[in-house]
Amino acid sequence: MTLRARLCAVMQALEVSHLTKVYPNGKRALDDVSFAVPEGSFFALLGPNGAGKTTLISILADVVRPTKGAVRFLGRDLFRERAWCKKRLGVVPQEIAFDPFFTPRDVLRITSGLYGVKPDERWIEELLQRLELAAHADKNTRMLSGGMRRRLLVAQALVHRPRVVVLDEPTAGVDVELRRRLWDFMREINRAGTTILLTTHYLEEAEELCDHVAILREGRLVAAEPMETLMRKLAAAFLWLRPEGEVRDAQLADARLARFRPRRVQGGICLALARDERGRLNVHEAYQAAVAVFGPPVEMEVRREDLEDVFLRLTNRGGRTS
Repeated sequence: MTLRARLCAVMQALEVSHLTKVYPNGKRALDDVSFAVPEGSFFALLGPNGAGKTTLISILADVVRPTKGAVRFLGRDLFRERAWCKKRLGVVPQEIAFDPFFTPRDVLRITSGLYGVKPDERWIEELLQRLELAAHADKNTRMLSGGMRRRLLVAQALVHRPRVVVLDEPTAGVDVELRRRLWDFMREINRAGTTILLTTHYLEEAEELCDHVAILREGRLVAAEPMETLMRKLAAAFLWLRPEGEVRDAQLADARLARFRPRRVQGGICLALARDERGRLNVHEAYQAAVAVFGPPVEMEVRREDLEDVFLRLTNRGGRTS
C-alpha cells in the first residue's frame, strides 16, 4: 500500500452501495454490488468479460443510469452533484473517439474547456512528453496509430488534473515497453495523491500495481479487500519439484502423498502445502514424503499462487497447469 493510501485509510474516494443495473431486455449487469475505493489507492476492478465492469464504469462516467443503488464520490452524491464530481473525475474508456481533424494538442485544450478549466499549456506539454505523443502533437488524430490514440485517451483523462482516474483497459494495443513507461507515469501520479481505479485483463500488472482489488463475476461481487489480504487468504502455497525419472500414476496415488494432493504440472509435480497454528508451512514434511516416493528431486522450490490463479478460482474459470 502506498503511503498516501495508508494516511487516507479512513477516507473513501468512491463508495458504491447496493448498485444494481437491469437493462430493458432483462439482463442483470450488476446485482447489489457494494465496495469502497480508499482515497489515494491504486485499485483493481477485475472480472471476466460480461462480469459488469464496463457497466459499472459507465455508471461512474454518467453514460448509464443504475436501476437502484448509490455512489458517493469524495463524500458527495455522484448522481445529485454530477457537475461537481465530473470536474474531479477522469475516465479512460475502451472506445476511441476523436474528431479525425483535431490534433492531440487541440483535443487536450478542448477537453480542458469541457471541464471548465483553462488549458494549462505546461501540463499539456508534460502529458504529451510523458505519454510519448510530443512528436505527433500537431498531426491530425486520424494519422495516429491505435496505441497512440490509446495514450491520447489517457492524456485526455488527466488534462484537468482529476483527483480520481478510471482506467478502463488503458494498455490494450500498447506494446510492452510503452506499457511499462505508462505504468511508471501512473505510479508517479498515484504517489502524488491521485486515486486510480484500473480494469485490465493483464492480471500480472494488476498484482504488481494495485494495493486494493475487487472482483466481479456475472454482475456480483465475489471479493473486495486489500490485495495483500486477498493473496494471504486465498493464494495457496505448494512445493514444486522435478523428479529424476518419469512420474508414474501409481506413485501419485501413494498413500504417503495423499494429504499433499499431488498433481502433475508442466515440468514436474506439485504438492499442496498447509500452515500450522503458528503460520509455518509444512515444507519439510512434503519434501520428505516426495523423497520417499520419487527419490531426491533434480529441482525443487516453494511457489505461491499468483493473482491469476486466485482470479480463476473465484470466477469458476478453472485453473492453470503450470
